[in-house]
Amino acid sequence: MTVQRFIALVILLIPVFVAGYGIKLMRDTLFQILNSPYPSYYLQFLAGIISLVIGVWFIGGFILHRDRKNNKVAPKFQKNPK
Repeated sequence: MTVQRFIALVILLIPVFVAGYGIKLMRDTLFQILNSPYPSYYLQFLAGIISLVIGVWFIGGFILHRDRKNNKVAPKFQKNPK
């Protein structure tokens, strides 16, 4: 059981790093530091926003899924049986 929890932790760390990289890209754009794969500040900032949104969306979806499984969400967030 410990190995499964470790693998789950590693999988959850990936979107955290993606969101952190997005914050770094937006910060670098604010201070006018252009990183190598991006040809302009606009694209760098856009890639940062996309990375941040994807990372936070994945983590939020995981937490919502886990809480639904344990019946710890408000009634409006519960899945409706079909």
